[in-house]
Amino acid sequence: MTTRPDLSPRAARTRSALITAGFELLAERPIDAIPIDEVVSKAGVAKGSFFNHFADKQAFAEAIATEVRLELEDQVAQANAGIADPIARIAGGMRVCAHFAISNSKRTAVLLRSHASSTARDHPLNKGLVADFKAAHAIGLLRLEAQDSGVLYWIGLCQALMANLVERQPNPAVADRRISEMIILGLSGLGVSPGAASTLAEVVPDQ
Repeated sequence: MTTRPDLSPRAARTRSALITAGFELLAERPIDAIPIDEVVSKAGVAKGSFFNHFADKQAFAEAIATEVRLELEDQVAQANAGIADPIARIAGGMRVCAHFAISNSKRTAVLLRSHASSTARDHPLNKGLVADFKAAHAIGLLRLEAQDSGVLYWIGLCQALMANLVERQPNPAVADRRISEMIILGLSGLGVSPGAASTLAEVVPDQ
């Protein structure tokens, strides 16, 4: 869980307790169905403490989802370390997202239930993906339409794939096939050649 250096130790503990309680509750139902009284009761803090840290329930849900996004983005960065090809990095990011959903179904549900999984190009958490798209465009690897809408398109595909894997919980063979097919379809839509897309969609051992 990320820490806030601007908070006192006591305030940091309170915020951590609220975030932890929120994870458990949001894994079960959307934020609109969770009363603040239930959150503070589960966290074991006073109700006033909630508003010392969050403006409202939506801000609370976004803060929790951001925790998950940071965790996921860290895994993507680690998987792409040392990979120079921007298309391989884009494809690898989808595969990491998919395996995150398989291994962390509750955390994925929390992420997908919040608006914090932003699709905006200028969102800080999309910085790496935007950089990969810019690099791919610079060397002519993507179709023209992907210049403005490619990031939105790719984030949408990743979110849909993650939601499907959480909802359907397919066996490993089916999951691998679905991930590979989504990578092929997604890259083809961006203008990558079918052969290159198929190569990048191949399952990577131990990933």
